[in-house]
Amino acid sequence: MTLIEDIVIRKILDSRGNPTVEIEVYTLNGYGRAAAPAGKSTGKHEVKAYPPGGIDEGIRFFKENMVNFVGMDSTQQEDIDAMLHEIDKTPDFSRLGGNIAVAFSLAVAKAAANSLGIPLYQYLGGIYATSIPKPVGNVLGGGKHAINGTTIQEMLSISLGDTAWDNIYANSLVHRRLGEKLRKRFPDLSIGLGDEKAWVAPLADEEALAMVKEAIDSVSDELGFEIRPALDFAASSFYENNRYVYRDRILTRDEQIDFVESLVKDYGVLIVEDPLHEEDFEGFAELTKRIGHLAYVVGDDLFVTNVERLEMGIEKGAGNAILIKPNQIGTISDMHDTIRLAKESGYACVISHRSGETCDASIAHLGVAFGCEFIKTGTIGGERVAKLNELVRIEEEIKGE
Repeated sequence: MTLIEDIVIRKILDSRGNPTVEIEVYTLNGYGRAAAPAGKSTGKHEVKAYPPGGIDEGIRFFKENMVNFVGMDSTQQEDIDAMLHEIDKTPDFSRLGGNIAVAFSLAVAKAAANSLGIPLYQYLGGIYATSIPKPVGNVLGGGKHAINGTTIQEMLSISLGDTAWDNIYANSLVHRRLGEKLRKRFPDLSIGLGDEKAWVAPLADEEALAMVKEAIDSVSDELGFEIRPALDFAASSFYENNRYVYRDRILTRDEQIDFVESLVKDYGVLIVEDPLHEEDFEGFAELTKRIGHLAYVVGDDLFVTNVERLEMGIEKGAGNAILIKPNQIGTISDMHDTIRLAKESGYACVISHRSGETCDASIAHLGVAFGCEFIKTGTIGGERVAKLNELVRIEEEIKGE
């Protein structure tokens, strides 16, 4: 009933119009389909998205080795993920490609869940998978996700209402309210959208954050529950010659720590992601000492969903939260190992989309299954909304509504 009978792999487009992979797994009475996203702002310790020959080389290599999986039991996720590593024979999926590995790993889990007639979140998380992560929605940005935007890559809204619908709707209102404010601020300028459908405007970072905070406070007052700002600095992307180079300032490492601390205290920022470059465990530790009681200090490029990197951070006290991106590490099993270590060590988990996305809604299920406190997506756009709307359906099912 759950044995893998057939596998199909194809190229599809992601939200940037670039090719990515989609994989289908068939059992006797089950079916699973999953697609891989693509990041533009990537950590140097991530697994390789594709082999040096590109996506076509990865697909060719996978097709040559698909026979190894036919006949395996789709419910034996760890065995299947171990086989992916055995076939690839590299530490970073540089022969197969992490995107192909993660699409297959997810498709297998979906096929197993479908064969057993249960939703993915319940199949992976069991009866205790009942908590809905709070959505963290990108509303204004720049960095590698947009041209002529802020130096800080993402400014986000975190809605802390009672239901998934309340929160995703509130984040969308913040996005809309901010758009209105930007058009008034720049009446002669056409305000555009970045890769994740966040607004892009020629603002200095602190001015931009102040506008985001105004929009957040306006919507919070209107809806009657707390909404907080968040920041993804992606600091490695503007770290040059041991300095952090903003549009309006150049900061040393100590000055960057002071700056991040001031933003948290002055604007009520709840999450700061990658506030320092991806090798600065000591700087993360210092910042965590200062603001860890006020905010989540999240490692993305620092940890890249990798157990070994996270172990280094835990030892040094670097951060108190981790971003979880399945395609950074390549398989569900590897991702789960990282989440388990994070939970055991008191780190919060933020499951995340990538800037180049598909309409695959798997991360909504993964976030619920593994008890992630937050889910990071955009606020609008079909490939972003696909994940958010799935949260509404999952919550409805959990509550029996």
